This record gives sequence, structure tokens and C-alpha cells, in this order.
Amino acid sequence: MVRLAFVLLAVGMGWAGEPSFELSVRTVPRLGGYVSLAGVSSPFSATTLVDASGKFHFKNLKQGLYSLVLFNRRRGEVRRTVDVGPATSDKKRRVNLTLELRESDFTLSPVVRRNIVSAKQLAVPESAKRDFRNAMSDLSKHDAERARKRLERAVEIAPQFSAAWNSLGVIAYQTRQFERAEECFRNALEEDPQSFEALVNLGGVLVTVHKLDEAMDENLRAVLARPHDALANAQLGMTYFLLQRDDLAEKYLEQARNIDPAHFSYPQLLLSQIHLRRGDRAMAANDLEDFLRRHPDWPQADRMRQTIGNLRGPAPDAEESKAAR
Repeated sequence: MVRLAFVLLAVGMGWAGEPSFELSVRTVPRLGGYVSLAGVSSPFSATTLVDASGKFHFKNLKQGLYSLVLFNRRRGEVRRTVDVGPATSDKKRRVNLTLELRESDFTLSPVVRRNIVSAKQLAVPESAKRDFRNAMSDLSKHDAERARKRLERAVEIAPQFSAAWNSLGVIAYQTRQFERAEECFRNALEEDPQSFEALVNLGGVLVTVHKLDEAMDENLRAVLARPHDALANAQLGMTYFLLQRDDLAEKYLEQARNIDPAHFSYPQLLLSQIHLRRGDRAMAANDLEDFLRRHPDWPQADRMRQTIGNLRGPAPDAEESKAAR
């Protein structure tokens, strides 16, 4: 299922140069399943299966962040952020990743997943489902506009098609059409109130458009629904950060970082600001160093290293700070 690329600090921030990369993943322990890969800041979606050796591959990827989801019918679902770029790949532009899986990494058991499919969603006509499948194929070829048209046709055929509304919202969000994204996510949630994807995505766009009271409600609901979901925790932490409730912001941002250290919401960047507000320069520097370990291709990496060096050095005294202002 496609989910929102919620990157408030980096929406629309791509990298130039467009060489293609391959992602090669090995699961430890070896585990079969269905895998999806979604672009974070630009529309993209692809799926594959884990082979008998516990490996899977995605080819022809553009540089950037991706959300990887592995679903095993017996154990449930696990999500990870993958950073694809020159610094994370070898000379053949292959990103080799070992996905170490613990029981605690899995969320949403298969039994729960089956039980939340409503009769309304099961009644979606095959023609609409075909448009949805073809739209996902278009996204795998980076053809977002064609995918959007197919999804629009799908919801015209079946207005109750929550997954299609959600995917339309993701494309709208990634192309900075935030009002349309909010509309699509609300439609998806109205048609399927049990859709976690629509819920967490609505919470994300509400933060982006600064509707913080509503964002608080939706993101809190998302965390209560899935306490170990990195995106839900990150968005709730972001909401508290914008409301200047730093203790609670830190709690949920740290939870997001613990679940998925490279998460595409970049919790380290906000945590560094929280620590700076408190005057803890060493912790702020630690946050930024952790961020660069996870995202070595960050476009402002050199500037961030200078900031880290400044934070590690002596703090300016009050008179120097006053003069600098």
C-alpha cells in the first residue's frame, strides 16, 4: 500500500544528475514475502517477491529516499527507509542492504489485516481495480501523470475505492498540491475509516498546511492505532515541535528514530533543534552526525559538517552572541 512521503523539511528536494541505481536486499533471517518500494519525494511505486534465498532486487531507481515495505503472511509487515545514492552504493551503482529482522519489527498481524477489509472495499468493480493496478505499473515507470489519470478514472467508477483515493493523495502531495492531497485523504478515510494509510497521510498533510489542531487529533489517532509505526510517531513529534511542546516532541521523534533510524521524516534534524533550544550543543551535534551517517548524500552535507564543528567548539559567550545578532 502506498503511503505518504511526509518530509516537511525536504518536500520537492530532489538531487540532480539522474543516474540509475539498483537496490539489492538480503533478509536475515531468510524470509519470504511480498515487497513494495515507494518514492518519498517523487511519485514512484514498484513491487516484487522475495526469492527462495531471502533476496530481492529493484532496478532502474533514481537517486533519493524510498520507503520499503516487506509483508510476510505469517509474521506481518515491516517498514524501512532506504537512501539510494552515490555514497550508499558501490562502483556499479548497487545499494547492497542486509535487512535484519526481529520479531518486534513486525506490525499489523495478517489476521488483523484480513479483518479490516470492509464489504464496501470488497465490492470495488474489477474495472476500477484494473485501473489501479495499471496506475501502479505507470508509477514504476515514473509516469505520474498517466497514473493520476488512471486513478481518477478508478474513483469515478468506484467512489468508495479508498486505496485509489489514497494513492491520488500521495501523488498530489508529492507534486505540492496540498489542498487536493487533503481532499483525497479525507475521501479515502471517509470511504474506509479503518484505513491506516489514509489516516496517517491525512495527519501528514495537515501538519504541512499548518492545521495543527486537526493534525494533533489525526496523528494521535495514528500513533494509538500503531504505536510502533515510524511515520505516525514522527508526525506526532513534528506536531508537538511546531506547538513548541519540546518534551513531547522529543519523545515521539526519538521513537521514530529508534524504529527506523534513516526515516524519511528526518527526526534527527528536529531533535537537534530541540537540543539547541535547551543549549545542549553536544547533543545537537550528535543528532546531526547521526543524520549524516544515515544520509551521506545530503546536498548540504559539507555545510552540516561545519555546523557540527562549530557545535563541538567552545560556545560563544553572551556578549559575542549579542554582537552577532
